[in-house]
Amino acid sequence: MDKRITRIVGWLKDYADQAGKDDLVVGVSGGVDSALTSALCCMTGLDVYALSIPIRNQKEDKSKSTLQLRWLKNRFPITCYALVFPLEETFTAFRSGVGSQGFESPHADANTKSRLRMTCLYHLAACIDGLVVGTGNKVEDFGVGFFTKWGDGGVDLSPIGDLMKSEVRELAAELEIPEEIITQDPTDGLWEDGRTDEDQLQVSYEEIERCMRGEEVSKDVQGRFKALQDASRHKMEPIPVCRMDDGWEF
Repeated sequence: MDKRITRIVGWLKDYADQAGKDDLVVGVSGGVDSALTSALCCMTGLDVYALSIPIRNQKEDKSKSTLQLRWLKNRFPITCYALVFPLEETFTAFRSGVGSQGFESPHADANTKSRLRMTCLYHLAACIDGLVVGTGNKVEDFGVGFFTKWGDGGVDLSPIGDLMKSEVRELAAELEIPEEIITQDPTDGLWEDGRTDEDQLQVSYEEIERCMRGEEVSKDVQGRFKALQDASRHKMEPIPVCRMDDGWEF
């Protein structure tokens, strides 16, 4: 665990140094992924702006986010700037505007919340000339594409993108992140009915990890894993470009 932590912290410092940046910006949701990422960022010694961006969140999500910010400030009082930027009114105004034209969808609402948070993170990063740090793990970002395109998937660098969900929990425990954050049911916090990640994926992270490692799983699990990959492939691969030099004559 110590070697992995040292590796990630050193990688973050090296990337920021090569980019000529002294500040890191990270969104804090109250989940274990953002808890670990924000802690690792603070361990670099760089100034870290940890943002909680509530948009009609469940009470439990807000309390976990508050707990996470408090833990960061207590652990890293000099390098961590804990901030709360509520965007409920912004989201309501946006939704009202597009809704008045007849375009309404709960799924679109969820993705819009994520994209508003991304915009907020990048606005702050632009103000301080910093980098936006992603909080996605390997299962979400490169296993099944469980993220919002140009939302939480819109980042400058991804320090835990090569860690399975189980490894994220292990490193979080090593850093003594609060147990209630580590053990809670993962949720993206984008749905007002409080649905969890597993509710949406219809398969557990543990089962997805076994698929990614090539371990034996049931046919139902393997089928669901492939279906999730196929549906999200457009998010996990580079944007397709119509090339002018592929044999066509003009």
